[in-house]
Amino acid sequence: MSNTIESNVILNRLPKHLKQFIKPQNYDDYSAIDQAVWRYVMRKNVDFLAKVAHKSYLDGLKQTGISIDSIPNMYGMNRILKDIGWAAVAVDGFIPPNAFMEFQAYNVLVIASDIRQLEHIEYTPAPDIIHEGAGHAPIIANPEYAEYLRRFGEVGSKAISSAKDYELYEAVRHLSIIKEAPNSKENDIVSAEEKVEYLQQNMGKPSEMALIRNLHWWTVEYGLIGTIENPKIYGAGLLSSIGESAWCMTDEVEKLPYNIEATYKDFDITKPQPQLFVTPDFAHLSLILEEFANTMALRKGDLSGVNKLIHSNALGTIELSTGLQISAVFSHVIENEGKPIYIQTTGETALAYREKELVGHGVETHTEGFGSPIGKLKGINLAIEDMSPRDLSAYNIYEEKVVTLEFEGGIIVSGEIITGKRNLQGKIILISFKNCTVTHHDTVLFKPEWGIYDMAVGKAIVSAFSGPADLNSFDLITHVPSTQTIHIKKSSELLKLEALYKQVRDYREGKNKTISRTKVLEELIENHPSDWLLPIELYELAFIGNETKLCESIINHLETIKQNRPEVGRLIDDGLGIVKKGTVVK
Repeated sequence: MSNTIESNVILNRLPKHLKQFIKPQNYDDYSAIDQAVWRYVMRKNVDFLAKVAHKSYLDGLKQTGISIDSIPNMYGMNRILKDIGWAAVAVDGFIPPNAFMEFQAYNVLVIASDIRQLEHIEYTPAPDIIHEGAGHAPIIANPEYAEYLRRFGEVGSKAISSAKDYELYEAVRHLSIIKEAPNSKENDIVSAEEKVEYLQQNMGKPSEMALIRNLHWWTVEYGLIGTIENPKIYGAGLLSSIGESAWCMTDEVEKLPYNIEATYKDFDITKPQPQLFVTPDFAHLSLILEEFANTMALRKGDLSGVNKLIHSNALGTIELSTGLQISAVFSHVIENEGKPIYIQTTGETALAYREKELVGHGVETHTEGFGSPIGKLKGINLAIEDMSPRDLSAYNIYEEKVVTLEFEGGIIVSGEIITGKRNLQGKIILISFKNCTVTHHDTVLFKPEWGIYDMAVGKAIVSAFSGPADLNSFDLITHVPSTQTIHIKKSSELLKLEALYKQVRDYREGKNKTISRTKVLEELIENHPSDWLLPIELYELAFIGNETKLCESIINHLETIKQNRPEVGRLIDDGLGIVKKGTVVK
């Protein structure tokens, strides 16, 4: 298969900065062992989930074209997903939380295209195609849930992170990679786990992103739906884990009603969850999301919003009451009586209105930062933005006039007005000065020799959020992950084992009926005595064909494996049980 990425109408809408995370699926890289792992998990899950998953899951498997027997091909998935208004893309493991959320806002599922190793068949901390494809994709066929997911992405992508959030993201990504990678040293894994645990315990006051990530975890990943007494599974983390999907249904896991308090319940990605939250229905999820969104700087703005952006030390935006948007890394705010009276950015800054950059006010103009007073003029009840042309003239706010504007809180702007910009409602949103001096008491904030002073107009900050107002204002194609998913060179022994799996798969699919399954079993016993999954696949074929003698030989071999590897005993028994039931949903 080609290593190119096939696009479609939905993917064409994605902005360039999200496309940097997309990689080809490279379907031919999946080995026959990978296919067998997918098939085992799906057969076992669907058999169990038919009883405990929300009804949308099984319906969604059919609607989204997810096969029980084969790892989904993303090109095929996209052709089917488009009918419900969604698409899917492949990525390399964890991507930054804001980007992950933003993909959702565009109705795009992010799918980590690697698949867990056989050794981690029950659970892996690394996102993989079982988790994403078999967990997330089927549920979005439910329209109410799909809208929740899209809206969550829309709100979540605006959540402000802290500098520590990104450090934790990198640490979790690194841990997930080395835990899933073959031949990782135990000391390295322990060290990575300790770093994640240390960061989790020393995050300080949780950021908006940390809080909304909790909501994401307890709903999208580990959510239950229905009643406390009889919950059903809809969270992708549970749907894709053959261990936790059963564990979560026991009384060992506390079931709590889902409400806004889940925002403050942290989680540990490396361990099974001791409690889970139950929503009565999918519509309730959206109600809680809106309740949380009302606490965000996105909707509150003001001093706390600016301070969140300063603390994030990352690109963000404030929006003023006039609609003017200032995007940059915010470095300083002067406050008076709990209100912001002057904001300062550092480095490249862009000004926009309604998410569109103002002509002449991009990063090429504001290369060294941007500062502006916020609020009303001292002793005047009427804010500049609310003044009529006659009012502006009366206060000397007029082209070519030299004026001194004193704001509440002590900010003074003095200079000659060059021109102004208005919004669609006719309100002044920006005034440009020459020969301008800006002071706050004894502190000089802007000097005439620095050039033109552009003063933002706004009596209040109404919104503050992560990222730029206009996506085209900044170069956002900058993501370089600190760690890449590890793919080691396969040993000759593994390649031979993969070849045996391929023979059995070809036989089952009718591609080659000349294969001797008895000889495959003999070679397994002699050269790969600890492998347990291929004997189960052989047993399935023998069981269907009523080959009693071969069945007995395989069962004897599996009993030997169970004695030597008791940790896989339950996996073997479950696999045999599914074969004997013969009731897997196709």
